[in-house]
Amino acid sequence: MFDHAYGSYMKYAYPADELMPLSCKGRVRGQEPNRGDIDDSLGKFSLTLIDTLDTLVVLNKLDEFENAVRKAVKDVRLDNDVVVSVFETNIRVLGGLLGAHVMADLLRQRGERMQWYQDELLHMAKELGHRLLPAFNTTSGLPYPKVNLRYGVLNPLSRTGTESDTCTACAGTMILEFAALSRLSGESVFEEHARKALDVLWERRQRGSDLVGTVINIHNGEWVRRDSGVGAGIDSYYEYLMKAYILLGDNVFLERFNIHYSAIMKYISQPPLLLNVHMHNPTVSVRSWMDSLLAFFPGLQVLRGDLKPAIETHEMLYQVTKQHKFLPEAFTTEFRVHWGQHLLRPEFAESTYYLYKATGDPYYLRVGQSIVEKLNAYARVPCGFAAVQDVRTGTHEDRMDSFFLAEMFKYLYLLFSEKSQLPINMDDYIFTTEAHLLPVSLSTTQPPCQGNITTITFSQEEDLFTHSCPSTETLFPNNPSFAKTIRDSYKYLTGVGRAFHPLPERKGVYRVKLVAEVSHTTEEEEVIPHVVQLISPPFLGRTVLTAGPAKFGMDLTKQEISIGPTSTSPYTACGPVENSAELKGHIALALRGDCMFAVKARRLQEAEAIGVIFIDHREGSNSDETPLFQMVGDGDSTEDITLPLVFLFSREGGVLTAALEDHHNVDVLLLSKERQLGNDKSERPVGMNIKLRLAEEEELDEGATRGPTLELVLEKGEVLIGEDVDVGQQRSQQNKMCTKAAENVEAEASSEDSSKTPHSNNISDPYHFLNGLYLRAPHCPTRSPD
Repeated sequence: MFDHAYGSYMKYAYPADELMPLSCKGRVRGQEPNRGDIDDSLGKFSLTLIDTLDTLVVLNKLDEFENAVRKAVKDVRLDNDVVVSVFETNIRVLGGLLGAHVMADLLRQRGERMQWYQDELLHMAKELGHRLLPAFNTTSGLPYPKVNLRYGVLNPLSRTGTESDTCTACAGTMILEFAALSRLSGESVFEEHARKALDVLWERRQRGSDLVGTVINIHNGEWVRRDSGVGAGIDSYYEYLMKAYILLGDNVFLERFNIHYSAIMKYISQPPLLLNVHMHNPTVSVRSWMDSLLAFFPGLQVLRGDLKPAIETHEMLYQVTKQHKFLPEAFTTEFRVHWGQHLLRPEFAESTYYLYKATGDPYYLRVGQSIVEKLNAYARVPCGFAAVQDVRTGTHEDRMDSFFLAEMFKYLYLLFSEKSQLPINMDDYIFTTEAHLLPVSLSTTQPPCQGNITTITFSQEEDLFTHSCPSTETLFPNNPSFAKTIRDSYKYLTGVGRAFHPLPERKGVYRVKLVAEVSHTTEEEEVIPHVVQLISPPFLGRTVLTAGPAKFGMDLTKQEISIGPTSTSPYTACGPVENSAELKGHIALALRGDCMFAVKARRLQEAEAIGVIFIDHREGSNSDETPLFQMVGDGDSTEDITLPLVFLFSREGGVLTAALEDHHNVDVLLLSKERQLGNDKSERPVGMNIKLRLAEEEELDEGATRGPTLELVLEKGEVLIGEDVDVGQQRSQQNKMCTKAAENVEAEASSEDSSKTPHSNNISDPYHFLNGLYLRAPHCPTRSPD
């Protein structure tokens, strides 16, 4: 398989960056239709060749490796006038050059081959490192997301430097490559910059939850996207904290990782799921789907020594691949496709490799076998392997990313190989996030850079693996059944492969508690249309613009406000307001984008505006073609925002701004559409979501349930699982349960601050499908607030 992929690249694509396996030609940037940020990986530096070099050594293709190194030294240029991703170039190209240099140096020292090699790859890596350094020229120390290989960032010819945001992983995934480059070259500047970026991310974590967000402003260090998970945008930041400790021996990285890891296991990990939460309010899940990049996390948990959740999440991922052939780019908590692409990503194979090494369970060899078989059956094409455009249809995409050769074949080959078959001892190396090999001896054989040792100023509870990597020989000596007992609970998680088994004959009576987590659900989740009505002459209320509401600020379903609007300066309201005097006592007009709605609202409230109309920055958007949505806060409390806030799409906003240009003074009325139509509903029904799960009594005694709960205890003489029940009797019992449940909830809710009532997760959370048993709460009629 590797020969087919690599051979196709060398035959049809080299020296291009990537192979287009359906077109049987190379992808050269500028010669193919622009794919946006995807193309930022391409720098006209033969990306796939560089990324594949150390894979050739692992697969014992030493002749091909020597030839490929000669090609790279002779052909590859790193000074091209092209804008590239700092993150992708670091992990793929700089990491590829360093991993290949380490391999070449090892072969040279053995005296068998590469005697001509004089550290050319290291010199190339050093040149590339210097070309990436201008990205770190920011006041915060966080790097720009893009850099021009020839002109840097701020040069007028660079076509970059205007970016203000970067992802957490983009800024936090530099330390392995940059520190290795510093240790191997003796130039400390690289490690210093990478450490500074990690320091900033650590300082900017949310102190209450110890979580980080997904996107951060590189100039002021403020969070732009505050959702927190272990998938896209954050993934390799956590990975590099753990691996930086292993590679460099600096305890500060392990301490930080352990603190983050505790937070992840507290808020994000809900085995077998890994959910995204608000970093400032981590009990709230922010979306009902997961992305495929989180498949690396079980492998990281193996390094941490936390095997049980690693096995659980990996098994969930395996069940998803059984259902869809591959891991979709994103899938829901019910395991349906959210984004259908499969880009031949290696993270699932990576975690499979780690789990096999930790457990010795041949089950994981069978998982690897299924990966191999599906790649050959559904991705192999005459000129290589093609990404899958949609796992539901099996259509292909003309794309074979370099990581497929750098990682997928490396992990699969190592999964099936014995130590004696490998040309190197893998225990001497650590994988970068792109699976490039760096020697763990760097921490002892190469001196640390002057002034780069960080002092530890915090501590936390220690456990078995706080300061050491797990020993598989001690923990799991030839005991494959350890993993099996954990996996069995998730065997039919997605419903695939479930066989029918009749209920066993009932023996005796069981005492079971069904615990229901209850959360109030009002109609607030429904988007209630608002309007901006032009009421001054010549409009006289005839012009009514559909607007979206906000989840915070004044409730316009209960009151309304009118006054002439005034444009904010700056129009985005993301900087200090320059025309506060003009805005005072008026409704402010502000453009969407560049910062959060709540940030804008606070600035305009401080300027003493009495309301805000936000206008969409996307040209052509309109309420006829785009569903209305509710503007949400930034994760912090928004109780301090009391302004009324509405949102207009671009076309409706254009009507309003044109009216202002033509008539200067225009009074508008902000109110809900129901009030505007005279259909005011002062009372809205309140319901509740009830989610049932089986629980041991000891768990309840330990206070494991959160918030208001409804306990149904099934004992002798009551309904038993699997027992037929008279329908009339069942309905009567349901009505009694509903009445009692509502009374309990109201009693508990009145005794607690409603803001502390936990939000229920998605009612169809698959964790509550236990061994094929689907527990459903009885239907209870909704009740009004009075």
